[in-house]
Amino acid sequence: MSINSALLAGVSGLVANSSALAAISDNIANVNTTAYKRNQVDFSTMVTSQAVKGEYSAGGVQGVTKSFVSQQGLIQSASSTTDLAINGDGFFVVSTKGAGLTAADPREFTRAGAFEPDANGYLVNDAGLYLQGWPVKPDGTFDADPSDLSKLQPINVKNLGAAVQQTSNVGVSANLDQTTAVGAGAATYDATSTTKSMASFAATGTGTAPDAQPVELSVIDSVGGTHKFAIAFEKTSTPNEWNAEIYAVPATDVTTTPNGQVAAGKVMFNSDGTINLSTSTLFGAAGAAPTFTPAWAAGLGIASQTVTVNLSQLTQLASTSTVNSVTSDGASAGNIVGVQVSPDGVVSALFDNSQVRKIAQVAIATFPNSDGLAPTSGNAYTGALAAGQMTLKSPGAGGAGKVSPSSLEASTVDLSSEFTGLITTQKAYSASSKIITTADTMLDELINIIR
Repeated sequence: MSINSALLAGVSGLVANSSALAAISDNIANVNTTAYKRNQVDFSTMVTSQAVKGEYSAGGVQGVTKSFVSQQGLIQSASSTTDLAINGDGFFVVSTKGAGLTAADPREFTRAGAFEPDANGYLVNDAGLYLQGWPVKPDGTFDADPSDLSKLQPINVKNLGAAVQQTSNVGVSANLDQTTAVGAGAATYDATSTTKSMASFAATGTGTAPDAQPVELSVIDSVGGTHKFAIAFEKTSTPNEWNAEIYAVPATDVTTTPNGQVAAGKVMFNSDGTINLSTSTLFGAAGAAPTFTPAWAAGLGIASQTVTVNLSQLTQLASTSTVNSVTSDGASAGNIVGVQVSPDGVVSALFDNSQVRKIAQVAIATFPNSDGLAPTSGNAYTGALAAGQMTLKSPGAGGAGKVSPSSLEASTVDLSSEFTGLITTQKAYSASSKIITTADTMLDELINIIR
């Protein structure tokens, strides 16, 4: 009967517009929710077969919920270095717990990147979801797998201990006075003697005194200890030639003789005052690699290391002998003072000794149809058949978005559109209720015929 179908059509209108009102309400309530994606209820007709010619049976309407998960929100600046946004396609991989995570624990996906370290140092967002990433390997790379979620681990930025960088490279910029007179000791100088070497003079006061103030080098060992070495020079009677030694101060730090000496030989200069590294023999044969390996005393209990010395900025000019600068890449023990994240998702810890240590790389999960993901609480999503197969990518690779550090993605809700939709939904709901009251009146008239 047409009146009954009209009544049911009105009911379907009430149900569909109620769903639309619920979606609009969610959107408005989440206008300030980080990376919230708006929802919308679209309407589609329901058509019934017309059994009697000349009569029309109303089918009504049904609401179909559509999620705009793939819509990019505005990237806004944030104050914390661990606030992250994705500029482009993809989602952060997150879990509901940090410590003790196993392969069986579920993973979720979100773009809500307001992460902060919790009491245990794990990066967790406002919804209590822990950020996942590929841990750094000993060689500084990451084992990025496009499909294996079990290789991801919660990112911890606190429980890393102290950072030490043992010295591997030292650079010296200095000048030796070309007008220096050849001293009396040059004739009897012997680098291998405990009484005629510059190392012996430094250790005991008995030996050959250098002709310029020794250049002091600081070397950091494998446990963060600092050791002093010196480079001493003595001019010879041969033009553009100096005796040179490198020795430990104090000599007891190493086991080499005489008196802590670790390198000895000649330093040669060109006629324009620049050093001639190809003919210098300080590190062994002419042209040998400019390195020395301290034979640390056994009582120190530290690992061996090789130090490369760059003397390319050593000159012999007719001006006062002076040390311009000494550079070193070593750093003693330091504690974490901050965290930084690069656009390619590499999370690094900053230490107060100027060291930067990689921790992990944030993984970005992409889906062929991200609008098909199933929403969960906490502004997150889980995989669904409609979304397609998940793929894990490094940020910025293979179409995945880059990570924007110190940034957050804003909600995609437009209040003006939502309030406009609220008005039209209210009117449509009222109109559907009017259909029901009208159909009810007509049924009353039909019933009254038999009275």
